Amino acid sequence: MARQEPERTCIVTRTAQPSAGLIRFVLGPDRQVFPDLKHKLPGRGVWVTARSGLVEEAVRRRLFARAFKAEVKAPDTLAEDIGRALREDLRQSLSLANKAGAVITGFEKVEAAIAEKPLVALIHAAEAAEDGRRKLANQLRKRLGDAISGFPVIQELSNDELSLALGRSHVIHAALVAGAGSDGFLNRWHRYRTYCGSDADQADPKGGAGVHTIMEPDGSEPNE
Repeated sequence: MARQEPERTCIVTRTAQPSAGLIRFVLGPDRQVFPDLKHKLPGRGVWVTARSGLVEEAVRRRLFARAFKAEVKAPDTLAEDIGRALREDLRQSLSLANKAGAVITGFEKVEAAIAEKPLVALIHAAEAAEDGRRKLANQLRKRLGDAISGFPVIQELSNDELSLALGRSHVIHAALVAGAGSDGFLNRWHRYRTYCGSDADQADPKGGAGVHTIMEPDGSEPNE
């Protein structure tokens, strides 16, 4: 039987939900509120639903002091600081996926991979030209048909961020192949988008409704 994830109560909304959908906060030695993004730091924790606006509300309404029952220091930039940390985590997970051989870069290689590889996402630099995005989308549509609406297209990271994460210069287009490293990156991408309030219509990284993995050319499922 699958292990049931414990639920925690958000100090802003007062609703209980699985801890994966919340951010845990602890107090540092100087009583400063510190986000425990990996849920591993010692000490008593309080929880906020993982959305930027709710963290801002917790700071504005001084809810951390009430939850910790103590005078605390919660910086006005706390929500922004968490957003930057989640973005850095996203870049690092892309680097790990690349080291695992799950990332293909370059327009022509990505175009060929759409036809030949078991892809789980396309990645475009934020500055990518609309023409290049459209051409790759057309190739993807030929492969997936109507199912393209549920296929993840990632375009939050800049050219510089992609280049740094992948150890290559001027990365504009990339593709994510099914396998080791790809799930971790997609999970972090969804977490970042959810926190920023933009993850409304993209796919579930765990393979739920709306997820479409490109199959092998013979129609079989890719090997995990």
